[in-house]
Amino acid sequence: MNRLYFGDNLKWLSDRKEFPDASVDLVYLDPPFNSNADYNVLFHEPSGQVSQAQFHAFTDTWSWADAADTYHQFIDNCPNVAVVELMEALQSFLKHSPMMAYLAMMAPRLVELQRILKPTGSLYLHCDDVASHYLKLLLDGVFGARFFRTEIIWKRTTAHDNATQNFGIITDAIFCYSKGDEPKFNRQFVDYDPEYLRVKYKYVDAKGRRYRLDNLRNPGYRPNLIYDYKGFKPHPNGWVVSKERMEQLDAEGRLEFPKKPDGRIQLRRFLDEQPGLPVPNLWDDISPINSQAQERLGFPTQKPQALLERIIMLRAIPEILCSIRFADAAHPFMPRKS
Repeated sequence: MNRLYFGDNLKWLSDRKEFPDASVDLVYLDPPFNSNADYNVLFHEPSGQVSQAQFHAFTDTWSWADAADTYHQFIDNCPNVAVVELMEALQSFLKHSPMMAYLAMMAPRLVELQRILKPTGSLYLHCDDVASHYLKLLLDGVFGARFFRTEIIWKRTTAHDNATQNFGIITDAIFCYSKGDEPKFNRQFVDYDPEYLRVKYKYVDAKGRRYRLDNLRNPGYRPNLIYDYKGFKPHPNGWVVSKERMEQLDAEGRLEFPKKPDGRIQLRRFLDEQPGLPVPNLWDDISPINSQAQERLGFPTQKPQALLERIIMLRAIPEILCSIRFADAAHPFMPRKS
């Protein structure tokens, strides 16, 4: 696609020619968080100079007077009955509050984003604790609760020493939903902790390769895999591999033979063949943008490139819509303050 759309994203999303059904692989959404904060810092160039291409500053505050027309138009025209019923229930509970105004803004956009996703596509919505519980309900209504994949917790900053009346808030949430049952997903890995390597990969073979040991016991009873190998007996359940595979592992130097005749053979798992630890849903290895970072542009809610790269690499395909941004005249998009 290679395009940047400027303006109210609902206007663009509603254009079926620009965004037909099932046309997008990935959405990363970092909307205003209903944080009741003023964002008056302008964009800067990497050099620190004020950018000539300024975005308007905005106030992340919502009122029912501004949202009422959008809400009623959405209720009258939304084809998703579950979402309509949910919004009416929320409106009954939240009344004409700023939170309801915020959800009235979010609902039609999320419905359109779900429409344009491919069956294998996914959406990642970045939020904080101010509205996350309501957004989770709204996403369940839009996508269906069974298409909720995970809640990623990103540690966006270090502990605050000025938190005297409450716990320091140092994390954001990123909700992940899929369009269908089989979304594309590429596992990612991070380096092992040095202490983990010291404890687990403490053996070294004749070629200098570090390894750890793993048992070859079959978890269930497999009589066809019960055989002696070089005089060593298996667990009563049997080996986990056939005799032919055992011979292959032996030829490759992957077997650890016991020193005692009644011991059992173990498998060598070499460190240089391991991709690392699979990335969990707690992301504490991506640091916020510090004051000296080259990527820093000067606005208070900028997200680090590494965070976006990880989300994009979960798909690892070239045709990606990685961000649909709120950028209307009243509320231009900026990511949340870190």
